[in-house]
Amino acid sequence: MARIVAGIGSSHVPAIGAALDNGKTEEPYWKRIFSGFEKSQEWMRDTKPDVAIIVYNDHASTFSVEMIPTFALGCAAEFPPADEGWGPRPVPVVQGHPALASHIAQSVILDEFDLTICNKMEVDHGMTVPMNLLFGKVEKHGRWPCPVIPLAVNVVMYPPPTGHRCFMLGRAIRKAVQSYPDDLKVVIFGTGGLSHQISGPRAGLINSKWDKNFLDNLSGNPQKLVRIPHIDYMREAGAEGIEMVMWLIMRGALDEKVDEVYRFYTNALRRERGSSASAADRHCEEPTGPARSGRPDDRLRDEAIQSRRIWIASLRLQ
Repeated sequence: MARIVAGIGSSHVPAIGAALDNGKTEEPYWKRIFSGFEKSQEWMRDTKPDVAIIVYNDHASTFSVEMIPTFALGCAAEFPPADEGWGPRPVPVVQGHPALASHIAQSVILDEFDLTICNKMEVDHGMTVPMNLLFGKVEKHGRWPCPVIPLAVNVVMYPPPTGHRCFMLGRAIRKAVQSYPDDLKVVIFGTGGLSHQISGPRAGLINSKWDKNFLDNLSGNPQKLVRIPHIDYMREAGAEGIEMVMWLIMRGALDEKVDEVYRFYTNALRRERGSSASAADRHCEEPTGPARSGRPDDRLRDEAIQSRRIWIASLRLQ
């Protein structure tokens, strides 16, 4: 039977993708971030998963205010990289696993989780950046190491799902995977976060104490996290901190007891030339001016301040 062998948590900072695409990874600022993921990439190479389920959020690439599914499962054979304003990222088309995805959809829906089934969808930095961080750089005409099943979660428009609902969906996904007859090693990613806010008076917010407490409980006491209400995420982790509920889908898919294999946490603060604090945390989700010119380097130059947390952990089943 198929089995989930590990869970992975990772931020999906779009500027990381821009740095990778533009050859900036050896610059002092970026090198410390990419170096933090080297152990995770080594672990992934050793694990050799057959399939990855990646829980992420779309950034108005496939969905919009006209169509907002709470949970959308990608069942297609492939998922092209989306054009987010500068052309698609120079990464390979993501190969899907329609058979396992369709099995998960059937099992989870019959378990009373109302998924939206997507037989055609593009994927943006919310998914491809974590893939780069865990699988490394893959050239556009290359091939990702394993097929991927995307699970898009609405954490952009109110109301997002609760942490408890996400955790229980993870439980249902685990049950579905375990009932699949083929012998597959599956890893599941929870992406997004951690604490951050990209606009308003608190733009650039970082709450390291909150983040580290969340990470400690993620492996040791996830039931404490599933009770956190939306307002606490907003107050303590910023308006976009709600992305952290996606990590609870990943955690719900694992055993009750897990071993934390690796953790890398850093506060990333970048001040670009001519920047001001009032432009805090503009990190390409709402590019302005020259960023629409089609030149990828603009994604780096146009950031005034980028404040995000980078974290990666592998949670291995005991």
